[in-house]
Amino acid sequence: MRKLENSELDRKSIEDFKESEKTPIIIVLDDIRSLHNIGSVFRTADAFLIEKIVLCGITAIPPNKEIHKTALGATETVAWEHSKNVLEVIENLKKDGVTVLAIEQVESAIFLQDFKVEKDKKYALVFGNEVFGVAQEAVAICDDCIEIPQLGTKHSLNISVSAGIVVWDLFQKMKWNL
Repeated sequence: MRKLENSELDRKSIEDFKESEKTPIIIVLDDIRSLHNIGSVFRTADAFLIEKIVLCGITAIPPNKEIHKTALGATETVAWEHSKNVLEVIENLKKDGVTVLAIEQVESAIFLQDFKVEKDKKYALVFGNEVFGVAQEAVAICDDCIEIPQLGTKHSLNISVSAGIVVWDLFQKMKWNL
């Protein structure tokens, strides 16, 4: 076995990325404090051709040197927008027919492995603050909640890790498990 060189990976150009059909997922980041977490989510969004990222509240926006450290250019490929109010974002997404899912530990959450994607549906995934999670007001107006099962002693995962896990799970269900 031999590691592949970057030249062998057949990666898209920025133009090719922008013209590619996107995975029908929108990532909503609300009040994310860590610039490195934001950058990591951009990189994950690039890897899976995510439609866009909505940065809400205190979440920093590109261009930003600390976001760039982990995004590695993904802020140039992934569409993004900023909104002060996550509640307005959720309401507008729902009006547009998007199914909005909070990624949070709540009563009667659907465990990630049990979540079924529906063909031809677009999903928005709401991730919250590193300390407080998704705000209760936002949880209350989401269509549903997904929880990542955890079996250890900790009660949460890093937001960029959570985003990677959930995006990968929905992506593979959309692409290969329908």
